[in-house]
Amino acid sequence: MERIEKTIEVDAPVDKVYNQWTQFQHFPDFMEGVEEVKQVDDKHLHWVADVAGKKKEWDAEITEQVPDERIAWRSTTGAPNAGLVNFRPKDRNHTLVTMQMEYEPESMIENVGDALGFLSRRVEGDLNRFRNFIEHRTEETGAWRGEIHGSQVKPRPDYDTSGRSGIS
Repeated sequence: MERIEKTIEVDAPVDKVYNQWTQFQHFPDFMEGVEEVKQVDDKHLHWVADVAGKKKEWDAEITEQVPDERIAWRSTTGAPNAGLVNFRPKDRNHTLVTMQMEYEPESMIENVGDALGFLSRRVEGDLNRFRNFIEHRTEETGAWRGEIHGSQVKPRPDYDTSGRSGIS
């Protein structure tokens, strides 16, 4: 498996940055090649993306989610991939976002692209576009403040979860 790690500083408080990241349906707004992300339930996502000129679909499962700290996932179908996004307050109004991702290139084109650093640059660009997306908003598009630890999902009933895509 190949591994990528990128960190970016966002000019926004950690709760605002984290809340926006939980709005997976907005990933196409800042992730290059991502056409759609559907939230199936609190733990499961369905992705549609253009990867090296080919349309790919896969399912992913959130394996850990801790508000204002981290979100981890792994694919359950499609090309093997897994990752972790960490959110760390630098100070009251700045957040460091670190994305770690492991993936398995599936074709010769993807292997060549990986060798040339295309995916690494794409991830870096996605983080830059996310920073611009959240910094230019007066508020996040929604939030989900529950926790996920393996198979356990603990929604926070005292917090508005209406922004969570696919959740009623």
